[in-house]
Amino acid sequence: MSSCQTLDHIIAGGHLHALFQPIVDMRDGKVAGYEGLIRGPSDSPWHAPQKLLAEARRQGRLFELDVLCREVILGQFAHLGLGEKLFLNVTPDVLLDRKAIHGVTLRFLKEVGIPPDRVVIELTEQEPIIDYSIMRDAVRHYRDMGFSIALDDLGAGYSSLRHWSELQPEYVKIDMHFVQNVDRDDVKRQFLRSINEIAHGLGTRIIAEGIETAAEYEVIRHLGIPLGQGYHIARPAAEPTLAAERLRHERSWDPQDWFPAPRNRAQELIHPNPVANPNQTLADTVAQFQTSPDLHCLPVVDRGRPVGMVRRHELLMLYSQRFTRELHDRSPLRYFMRVDPLLVPADQPLEELSEAISAHGQVDQEFVIIDPHTGDYLGVGWLVELLKKLTKLQVHYARYANPLTQLPGNVPINEHLDQLLATHQPFTVAYCDLDHFKPFNDHYGYARGDRVIRALGDLVRRLPRRQGDFVGHVGGDDFILVFNGEGEGHARCKWLLEAFAEQVGEFYDAGDRATGGVTLLDRQGRPRFFPLLSLSIGVVPVDPGLFESHLDIAQRASEVKRCAKQKPGNTLFVDRRLGSDQHDIVTDKPPVRRLG
Repeated sequence: MSSCQTLDHIIAGGHLHALFQPIVDMRDGKVAGYEGLIRGPSDSPWHAPQKLLAEARRQGRLFELDVLCREVILGQFAHLGLGEKLFLNVTPDVLLDRKAIHGVTLRFLKEVGIPPDRVVIELTEQEPIIDYSIMRDAVRHYRDMGFSIALDDLGAGYSSLRHWSELQPEYVKIDMHFVQNVDRDDVKRQFLRSINEIAHGLGTRIIAEGIETAAEYEVIRHLGIPLGQGYHIARPAAEPTLAAERLRHERSWDPQDWFPAPRNRAQELIHPNPVANPNQTLADTVAQFQTSPDLHCLPVVDRGRPVGMVRRHELLMLYSQRFTRELHDRSPLRYFMRVDPLLVPADQPLEELSEAISAHGQVDQEFVIIDPHTGDYLGVGWLVELLKKLTKLQVHYARYANPLTQLPGNVPINEHLDQLLATHQPFTVAYCDLDHFKPFNDHYGYARGDRVIRALGDLVRRLPRRQGDFVGHVGGDDFILVFNGEGEGHARCKWLLEAFAEQVGEFYDAGDRATGGVTLLDRQGRPRFFPLLSLSIGVVPVDPGLFESHLDIAQRASEVKRCAKQKPGNTLFVDRRLGSDQHDIVTDKPPVRRLG
């Protein structure tokens, strides 16, 4: 079959399938949208989209193929019921094609019930744009219909900065070249920082493409880039699942991550400090330092917003050089200031601030604290004071962490519950307890029992986590999970039950695993069989005004957990006393059947 017949076959038969890759909000990891991707038949040379598009362009059938791609992607997007925005790839050639049928995308959207404001037209550059006036008209046409515009691969291609200037897109994707190894490349970090500042001024949202490692993810997040995409977050899939929603915030685990939401924030570090104006002269700035011997630095502020930093020792060293005074006394300060001070929102938790300083690429004695909503200058923070506060927090964490799992113990658990009650917002508490753990401990000894508890601690740390969630280790084989929001956590509790059931056989010797448990003598000397370990979880929805303190929650959670333990096997039991009787919503088969 010739290549022409092959392309004919694909277009005529609609032999394409869609994949979707999540784009996430870098602040909390929630899915903000999906990029729709297309693939040809897996058994053909046109499976890869680049080859398929190249062949269609060669044959002059790019518009036909593009229409089919839109139809397939939009149809599957609607079928899956995916929320948020859809990023739909379109080449500029197609927008300018004389054969283009106006309104074809709107017709597809109407057929599948998707409003235009949920679709972003993503311009992918394959050929240089010759006539920008025609392209501007085409982009305006899509905007008038309700679509947003995204520019793909900034930093690659022919003239992407001009595209940005001419087309003024709502979104700009940074080419993956500038993202790869950004954790080890100062130049790339500075490039991303500068581009993000430009985007902020233009009202454009930046998307970092090609995030493939946890280290890259962390640097991108701390640079303040709003959106991210890449294999570290989720690979393209025909049916993207909720697994993509958990922030692959799964960075290297730190015990502090599961402690109560940090209450110590950057605003505690604000110190008043004199400021300078970018247009004041170098001579005036030197005079400020000379009249204030204790003045270490001057943030440079323009119309309320920090734009630079001048440090005493750097400026005086410059001023002491030969001819500097004669040549530059009347020059504006903006030519001599540092233009990349670390800007810290006042509401940033101190733990995150420490990571942001590391990601900044240079460690300075000071940083600028700004209003998180307006970006206005508030004051200066000092690194030495941050380190003192972090040391104090770490001592607090260590003092109240469970020694076996290093998860928060009873004191931080109680503090966290009381803190949530004070917000008068709904949340969910899940009390986890192992079944048959005492006979297991008696049979195998405390060392293997500790191994089980540590393994369960590792599983709860791997739970898909959302902002404000919390895990604590009450003691022994009891754990507490706290999920923010009403009706939260059921799916994640089920995941925990399944993960434990799959792992439990590893804790037993082969013979006991084969029989499905252990046999011990009771106090009367009679043999008694105990099944394999299982996990019971009692879930208590906490509505505002229902409980007065953590003590009330603990009592109710204990009662619900006991109900869960009355069922055999891995069980999730939800307290329903507010609306109807309590009931269990899922009971796994006993582990012996699972292990078969």
